[in-house]
Amino acid sequence: MDISVMQSFVAVVEEGSFSAAARRLGLSKSLTSKRISDLEALLGVRLLTRSTRSVSATGAGSDYYQRLKGILGDLEAAHQAVRQQGDRPVGHLKLTAPVTYTRRVLQPALTRFMREYPEVMLEVVLDDGHRNLVEEGFDVAVVGGVLEDSSLYARRLRGSRVHIVAAPDYLARMGTPQTPADLTGHRILHYTNLRRGQSWPFSCGKEIHHQKIEPAFAANNGDIIHATAVDGFGIAFLPEFLIEDDLASGALVPVLAPFTLPELPMHLVYPHRKHASAALRAFLDLIATEMAP
Repeated sequence: MDISVMQSFVAVVEEGSFSAAARRLGLSKSLTSKRISDLEALLGVRLLTRSTRSVSATGAGSDYYQRLKGILGDLEAAHQAVRQQGDRPVGHLKLTAPVTYTRRVLQPALTRFMREYPEVMLEVVLDDGHRNLVEEGFDVAVVGGVLEDSSLYARRLRGSRVHIVAAPDYLARMGTPQTPADLTGHRILHYTNLRRGQSWPFSCGKEIHHQKIEPAFAANNGDIIHATAVDGFGIAFLPEFLIEDDLASGALVPVLAPFTLPELPMHLVYPHRKHASAALRAFLDLIATEMAP
């Protein structure tokens, strides 16, 4: 049954008049009267006693009015509770983000969000892979690299410089490549979540040249690639936030430094913009501000 029919019946009983009820509801008198007649036909019982001057509930109508009044009150309370949630960041928010980036870069912003919005239960799933936000129930994701799914909405975050690096002892044993093409003669440690397959990008003016590589070791986690490079097993393509301490200490040294590498872009990605929850809106605004490019 349409809730508007229930509201019409309650209004007629409370106003004692079809005309007054119609004015209250912003309807015509004829439509209000028809709704009540249809309701009585549906239930098979007379709900109202009509006279030329007034309308009053029958015994069945009075009982029905009391029940509807409670039902409509509960509905309004439910609507109000949801409206309040829409205005105040509360509830559950599920995020997926890369492992190392979260630990080394994103964590302070997550801590601030939890401090400012204690009524939001933030669930973080750390994964270097690419998850299906809609199918897996994620509200938002932090994604590194080039975005390919145009159906998602995105906000740009501060990216990271990228370096090609190796341990000094590896270069002492195997020699130092002088051009990107020289990588074909070296042991390559490859991060498989790069979306361009088995190639590394180099900037050539405004163009990006992808140098094909043949990995000697591959993994889907940046920490493992990093550790393997530090242990002297090959040359790796890694973001600066992961290796800045090693560059400072000399545990890793830049390779092919004269060649420019494109920045690793980072984005906040989310499937819905319309009717986003207050928790998601607050998260997007805080993280985008904290991590602005």
